[in-house]
Amino acid sequence: MTTMTRRTALATMGAALATPAFLKKAHAAEVTLRVAHFLPGVAPMQTRFFDVWAKEISDASDGAIEMQMFPSMQLGGKPPQLADQARQGIADISWTLPVYTPDRFPVAETFALPFMVTNAEKTSIAMDQLMKEFGQNEYKGLKPLAFHTHDGGKFHTRGQKINTVEDLKGLKLRAPNQATGEMLTLMGAETVFFPVTEMVVGLSNGVIDGCCLPYEVVPAFKLQELTSVTNEPEAGGRGVYCNTFALVMNERKYEGLSDDLRKVIDDHSGPDLSRRLGAQFDEFEAFGRGVVEKQGNDIHTIPAAEIAKWREMAQPIYDTWIEKLNKAGHDGAAIVARANELLDAQG
Repeated sequence: MTTMTRRTALATMGAALATPAFLKKAHAAEVTLRVAHFLPGVAPMQTRFFDVWAKEISDASDGAIEMQMFPSMQLGGKPPQLADQARQGIADISWTLPVYTPDRFPVAETFALPFMVTNAEKTSIAMDQLMKEFGQNEYKGLKPLAFHTHDGGKFHTRGQKINTVEDLKGLKLRAPNQATGEMLTLMGAETVFFPVTEMVVGLSNGVIDGCCLPYEVVPAFKLQELTSVTNEPEAGGRGVYCNTFALVMNERKYEGLSDDLRKVIDDHSGPDLSRRLGAQFDEFEAFGRGVVEKQGNDIHTIPAAEIAKWREMAQPIYDTWIEKLNKAGHDGAAIVARANELLDAQG
């Protein structure tokens, strides 16, 4: 070994020995969190949110927390089991919809009632606050990290324009959730329930005339090619419906973290994350609307005055929901009233 080589080797060994312990640990995760959801790994929710969020948490923890992603139900089971998978420790964090298990999380489902949405960001802020006030005990065994919604649904049809409730009568529509299906039935539509994959076939062969979904779903299922008219409520008012989402963590896993790592999770969850997720879905919504416009489809506006009439017609659905909340031990009227108040306050 030459003198220069020996010096280089000694310098390298010295630098390695002098490296502080905390810098060495920064490259080796202390905790791996398994994150499960139902969407494909190429979905915008994965690439534009989960991947970014995971890196932010890794960076904030100096690499001590690593998130391992399991999209497309790769940990097994079906989407309605996601909350239980987090509770049982099959996953450490799950992203799921309360409507997957109807009536099980009634406070979290309240914003999935008809006409309980403005846009995704504002409604997500309202939902987070409602859960803080009334839903603290709804997710026992879990640490809620965020609650949010998507933007309001629109009627995508094979050609039918909707101006009044009369135009809904006899239309065969795929309903997105139980409450919206009940509302559409009250208004004279023929509603069907089946997965979105079957919806594509139903639109292709004319079994259904249309569906009620937000724009953000359009690109994934090429709804712009399967339908020619999108009927959307007039801007500035309530949307037809939205679905609610919960991002939850296994409570034992959370409590088992060190104080500093719990703080990292806390700093990257809560109201700010709920708002951020809602804003993310508004971005997805704008992109989906652009796809419909590029296709050249007709985007038709349902007047706000007409939507107000539909809200009055939906009163029996709210009454039924209030009774469900009461039976679950809540003050149903107070929860529904507060949800409306929070939405109105967001403007």
